[in-house]
Amino acid sequence: MSRLYNVDIIKPNTIFQGFYMCGIMGYTGSLDAAPILLEGLKKLEYRGYDSAGIAVMDKNVISMSKVSGRIAHLCEKTNDGKLFSGHAGIGHTRWATHGAPTDTNAHPHMSNDGKFAVVHNGIIENYLTLRDELKEKGYRFDSQTDTEVVVHLVEMYFEGDFRKAVMKAASRLQGSYALGVLCSDEPDKIIAVREYSPLLIGVGIGDNYFASDVTALVQYTRNVIYLDDGEFAEITKDKITVYDCTGKEINKEINHISWDIQAAEKGGYEHFMLKEIMEQPGAVKATITPRMKDNEIVWDESGLDKLDLKNVNKIVITACGSAYYAGCVGKYVIEELCRIPVQVELASELRYSNPIIDEHTLLIVLSQSGETADTIAAMKECMKRGAKSLSVVNVVGSTIAKIADYTVYTWAGPEIAVATTKGYTTQVSILYLLALWMGKKAGTLDETLYQKLYDNVKMIPKAIQNALDLNPKIPQLAKKYHSSKAMFFIGRNTDYAVSLEGALKMKEISYLHAEAYAAGELKHGTIALIDDHQPVIALCCNSSLQEKTISNIVEVKARGAEVLAVTYKDNSNIISVADDVIYIPQIESILSPVVEIIPLQLLAYYVAKENGCDIDKPKNLAKSVTVE
Repeated sequence: MSRLYNVDIIKPNTIFQGFYMCGIMGYTGSLDAAPILLEGLKKLEYRGYDSAGIAVMDKNVISMSKVSGRIAHLCEKTNDGKLFSGHAGIGHTRWATHGAPTDTNAHPHMSNDGKFAVVHNGIIENYLTLRDELKEKGYRFDSQTDTEVVVHLVEMYFEGDFRKAVMKAASRLQGSYALGVLCSDEPDKIIAVREYSPLLIGVGIGDNYFASDVTALVQYTRNVIYLDDGEFAEITKDKITVYDCTGKEINKEINHISWDIQAAEKGGYEHFMLKEIMEQPGAVKATITPRMKDNEIVWDESGLDKLDLKNVNKIVITACGSAYYAGCVGKYVIEELCRIPVQVELASELRYSNPIIDEHTLLIVLSQSGETADTIAAMKECMKRGAKSLSVVNVVGSTIAKIADYTVYTWAGPEIAVATTKGYTTQVSILYLLALWMGKKAGTLDETLYQKLYDNVKMIPKAIQNALDLNPKIPQLAKKYHSSKAMFFIGRNTDYAVSLEGALKMKEISYLHAEAYAAGELKHGTIALIDDHQPVIALCCNSSLQEKTISNIVEVKARGAEVLAVTYKDNSNIISVADDVIYIPQIESILSPVVEIIPLQLLAYYVAKENGCDIDKPKNLAKSVTVE
């Protein structure tokens, strides 16, 4: 297999409305498939965990087992896979969109004749039309899912050529999908297909794989092929052949994964989230250090040096969830240092807002996974209007990275917990570097201030570590506040931006009602919600606005609130008015957001632990997901 550039093939006029995150896995080789599939699905469970299933082919018979609930239930039902024999199979862990999380709706789905089995990650948007057509032709549907139309289409088009049947079926689908398909006529072969959903092929010796995420593969192989949209892979134990959407064979580059299996394991921590919080000093260091050389910010891998800033009169940052809140920090920093107007837009709103964007707009796109559907759609809409796009993503080879004019990787490493931590802090760190680089290049940042901020940015990893070390009492604070019905987070300027992410962390993993407010807006209505013993988390790390924030603290305490303040160590002004204090080390105020979020992540973690929540897999959530 020669090493060539990947070929991007995107179907014209495809309507892309949504994406959901499930995990799929496939194996064909010399070993029993079921135990390998189950181990892989355990690594993918963060992508969806309300049902699971496997299908294994033994000679010319496909056997299947499906359960609602976690992978552990499937392991128990199959005796860890020992009840299944066969050397080729596919597996799935689900985050439900179409149909309740039941055994019947769980994947895989089988054709009526038992010849084909399919697993699917994505959404088939035209499934109702296809379902009606197939029903009229006599096909029986057992589930409520959109996926079942796929396996019946393959059955309908099969005339003895497995690959052609899958290609014809895929040509009828609208939406997003990564598919793995078995055919009982070809017992050692799997066909995998990608269109707008992540999928990669694991390359072994006498054993080959596919999966939604490399975390499922690294214990077996570190050599992978990233499929592009519109591509098909025909996988046997000895050979991998990739085709484009016309059926033409193409050559693909084999990539080597440098991190090992320990990066996807808990490493002794009780939860992945706690492990990933503790990894943030290293993750931020890995993100910023290669880009800081000889007092300059360098972008060797991205081509960003070619961007003509003189042609940019507006910056739009778009993202979803925590990435959006990282963008809110970026707005304050970029406007302060570069004097360019910055808008921060939720991607789910931007894509439908008929935005005022042209060739003088720089679009900054933030996404941990690089696969967030609303963000992709907003990005395409803005680029269609002439905007230059810069993506900040963590996953190499992801859709957003490929579409963007320029891509900067965060190098945070794998993030398994659904609630992001190091994904957020590495994104904010990249935005700091961008602001410094643009400010110097545009001449809006004088050399003295540039040098001061440059030196402070280099110290961020150490400051994050200090923030972790300064707060051994956070578990005790969590015991005090965990039974509250609601929490309010307040701050001004960059502190307000951080309060948005702090509140999100609290509500998504502890299930407490948590809201962030600009502190200056309290008297405009919100203060009516304050009563006795109401917890208020007050962020006080922007020194230029400290007196104003103290006034807001006094206001809420006068109405009975208990205030937990986040501020610099030894800040006596805040200590004298707050009930409890969480500390961060001293750092330039404009850079404090990436440090002050650390204790708020820990507070959310320990509150969730006190409340007995499933911290790594919060209810109703999956990682990197937008569904309309």
